Amino acid sequence: MQTLQKLSLPNMGCGTWAWGNQLLWGYDESMDDQLQAVFNLCVNNGVTLFDTGDSYGTGKLNGRSELLLGRFNREYIGSNKENICIATKLAAYPWRWTRQSMVKACKSSAKRLGKNVDLVQMHWSTANYAPWQEVGLLDGLADLYEQGLVKGVGLSNYGPKRLKQVQKKLAERGVPITTLQVQYSLLSTYPVTQLGLKDLCDELGIKLIAYSPLGLGLLTGKYSEQGPLPKGIRGLLFRQILPGMRSLLGCLREVAQFRNKTMSQVAINWCICKETIPIPGAKSVEQARENIGALGWQLNVSEIAELDKAAANVGKKMVQNIFQTK
Repeated sequence: MQTLQKLSLPNMGCGTWAWGNQLLWGYDESMDDQLQAVFNLCVNNGVTLFDTGDSYGTGKLNGRSELLLGRFNREYIGSNKENICIATKLAAYPWRWTRQSMVKACKSSAKRLGKNVDLVQMHWSTANYAPWQEVGLLDGLADLYEQGLVKGVGLSNYGPKRLKQVQKKLAERGVPITTLQVQYSLLSTYPVTQLGLKDLCDELGIKLIAYSPLGLGLLTGKYSEQGPLPKGIRGLLFRQILPGMRSLLGCLREVAQFRNKTMSQVAINWCICKETIPIPGAKSVEQARENIGALGWQLNVSEIAELDKAAANVGKKMVQNIFQTK
């Protein structure tokens, strides 16, 4: 049986959704050297958690994010190497419904990574549309832990009701849930303010991971209603959300100027102050450096209260993940 001590979780991680995703993030293979530099810079600065998924990478590039992480991990020479934690989310594809399918999927991820997965996570719950499917998948996650193929088990996009049920099920097999990953940012406070997930996670000894802490880039201050906006789906979404977040952006800008930080750094630091592990993405060394600037300092109580108030008054909130359960 594995022990949790072997899993080292930092204050901030790095999301790798864009690594291999052409559709939303415009990835191409010429970016690989830059991504290697991002990986090296992160690890060197104590950002040792890398979040990926076996569904990351569009079309023929499926699994690309894991392949890249495997290569970067092997080639990295520097400090904090022993703390690197690669967290993979296994997709609940319709054709995956047996416990063996999860074990097989995790072994395929390990093959792409060239090492065992450190933290295996269920990418989403099927409770909203095929609750029966989840039984085998969760058993598969527990099998991976029992067989020593992973150091920890996590979940993604689970609400409190479902989380309690799953925690009870896995606890019966002596398998603890290490992490729960939800969309959480100043634009998406729903999982904590409405679902009460932070309190429940604290009670159950689960660490909350905040994905999309910069609201797909809306909280960076780089975009305004006047444009230019990103192409495609992101641009459409930004057009709808930006008008209702003027006061939030104003508040972020004010705090950032006072602190001599960027708006992104303030938004990420807010997540850290809320005792979550934010996992902002980075496609360039410049972005990675900016994310790292969110570490080593903390917003004060009144700044957090101001930001909370501005976040509560946002007109149109960020769209929630369709798989997020209650």
